[in-house]
Amino acid sequence: MHNHSIQGVVASRRHKGFRLKPLPQGLALAHATFLGLLMCTPLQASAATQKDKDAAQLAPMVITGVAQESPIKVVTDPRIPRQPVPASDGADYLKTIPGFSALRSGGVNSDPVFRGMFGSRLKLLTNGGEMLGACPSRMDSPSSYISPETYDKLTVIKGPQTVLWGPGASAATILFEREPENFEEPDYRLNGSVLVGSNRRFDRSIDGAVGSRDGYARVIANGSKAHDYNDGNGDRVPSRWNKWNTDVILGWTPTDDTLLELTAGTGDGESRYAGRGMDGTQFERESLGLRFKQTNLSETWKALEAQVYYNYADHVMDNYTLRSPDPSAAMIPMRSAMASAVERRTLGTRVSGTWQWDAVEVIAGVDAQKNEHRARKGPGNSYKHMAWAKDAEFEQYGVFSEVSWNMADGERLISGVRLDRSSATDRRAKLCTGMGACLANPTANKERSKTLPSGFVRYEHDLQAIPATTYIGLGHTQRFPDYWELFSATSTPIGGGMNPTGFQPTAFASTDPEKTTQVDFGIQYSEGPIEAWASGYVGEVRDYIMFSYRPGAMMLMSQVDNIKARIMGGEFGAAYHFSPNIKGDVSLAYAYAKNSTDGRAMPQIPPLEARFGLSYEQGDWSTAGLWRVAAAQNRIDEGRGNVVGKDFGSSSGFGVFSINSAYRLSQSWKVSAGVDNLFDKNYSEHLNLAGNAGFGYTDNTTRVNEVGRTWWTRVDMSF
Repeated sequence: MHNHSIQGVVASRRHKGFRLKPLPQGLALAHATFLGLLMCTPLQASAATQKDKDAAQLAPMVITGVAQESPIKVVTDPRIPRQPVPASDGADYLKTIPGFSALRSGGVNSDPVFRGMFGSRLKLLTNGGEMLGACPSRMDSPSSYISPETYDKLTVIKGPQTVLWGPGASAATILFEREPENFEEPDYRLNGSVLVGSNRRFDRSIDGAVGSRDGYARVIANGSKAHDYNDGNGDRVPSRWNKWNTDVILGWTPTDDTLLELTAGTGDGESRYAGRGMDGTQFERESLGLRFKQTNLSETWKALEAQVYYNYADHVMDNYTLRSPDPSAAMIPMRSAMASAVERRTLGTRVSGTWQWDAVEVIAGVDAQKNEHRARKGPGNSYKHMAWAKDAEFEQYGVFSEVSWNMADGERLISGVRLDRSSATDRRAKLCTGMGACLANPTANKERSKTLPSGFVRYEHDLQAIPATTYIGLGHTQRFPDYWELFSATSTPIGGGMNPTGFQPTAFASTDPEKTTQVDFGIQYSEGPIEAWASGYVGEVRDYIMFSYRPGAMMLMSQVDNIKARIMGGEFGAAYHFSPNIKGDVSLAYAYAKNSTDGRAMPQIPPLEARFGLSYEQGDWSTAGLWRVAAAQNRIDEGRGNVVGKDFGSSSGFGVFSINSAYRLSQSWKVSAGVDNLFDKNYSEHLNLAGNAGFGYTDNTTRVNEVGRTWWTRVDMSF
């Protein structure tokens, strides 16, 4: 179906409350005028006297890309506005970092992908704790519960090059962190922001703290909402969302070396998805955490840290709150109102110590986690009266140690090892297809467990001839299959043939742990007006866990296989200061993967991507342009992928140009604005979902298009 007919179907929905109008022309014009003022007024105001007055202050900025500043590590401040339009979820912000992309199915709650690797291959933590989603198809991915603006620091550690933060992080470790408050005397601080934009985008955030040398209290609250967006053709794409979060942090600092901190938070939201058969009508989150840190215990014992955390996700999806049921749906129950509720409770703890001698630092400790998953569903709102049924339990216990050795001036050796005992228990009494066929579960109440080692070693060297640092590291990690890989597939291959119900439920018993061995290498260079960095990797994944999809009786069946894969690629970035005020930058990211088992390309690998930026900064003002270019992707394997997406054809390349500007009105007020996709390009990402028939997409290979021209303005205040 052509996109114009899709728009007609969406516009004719019976629920008039969701007939969303485009951004009013007057508001769009106001955005344009405001942006023009931001870009022109500072040119007139930045006289020589202003230059001297504000020379010590950095110009305000909008982030368009994040560079790697040290071997294998990227660190940035997620509170700074970014382009495209400031992010509403964790995956959206990560796309600013070269090598990251995302699987999106609507306007929000996409799933991050790094170097073509997805899901639990990325260890995603908030304040050291893990928030696991509950949806069997990851509608509520872990990153969907993260509002980047409410965190103080974002750290990405590439590859299997750390063992400190839990098992299985073969692709990357991602840390969203909040720093302790530091008040020398009774005082307070207050930060806030408001963002408005196209498609009725409206974000607001407030972050305030009061305290003294003895302790502090911090309150963080934010909300974000938007209506359906228009693609570059002007067609409406179902994508509306509305979400909020609130967190309270209480810290006690009886001495300069002691910290005891209690955190509590909650949140909720809703979102509809052009690429799914159901929408998310509840994303309820509850979080509790307690951490203790004592530093300078002795001359060599530098720190003791301990924490315990509890995270709870209560997720509801249905096909009637934000849309109308599709009478032609492949699964018969979905032809009328249907809802499904799932929940995940995660309890974890971690204790670590840091010891330091002249040239050696050792960090060692233990961690553990237990989580359980429950579900219930029924026609309409009847699910609320159904009993919860537990279907899965997971446990993990680990011990780890990481050593850093300054071998000589400019030479460092970093290595680490960890050992984990992981287990899963299948609590499903029956297994049912979407057509209602059920049979007794052959693995009911059975447990499987495995002891898995991981480790790495990395050598870093500061070159003498040029101001550069090089590094090379070898890492190996073994990852226990996650909930989605053991419980979400509808079938798995065991000796060929299908049983009478149309599926063979053996994923829990047959899926082996994934084993990744990877070499990471790179260089960091900085001298004069030039800054450059490059990072690369080559690896082999044994027992890579692959999802395959094939047509079944009126529905799509999925199965899980273990295969062998080869992976390689890297990222590159450079910046050149043409003058003290003008800077150009470029970044490239490329990922290659091959299925060594059958000689085919690996699915769900993003194409080559480049970003070109040019910025101008002077005094209280900055402006920048960003050109993002993605190549076509023809290396595909149709019908294969992961629990969320699959390859369903090659994709075309595209280029999108955006501009932004920022201006500091005073010490306390800053305003930024931008136009994303300035030329209203109609395009779609390679990592994508096919549009759902319930919204008028009749061809299951029709990609969901990205956002067209988008205006946004954000005001930040700080006291």
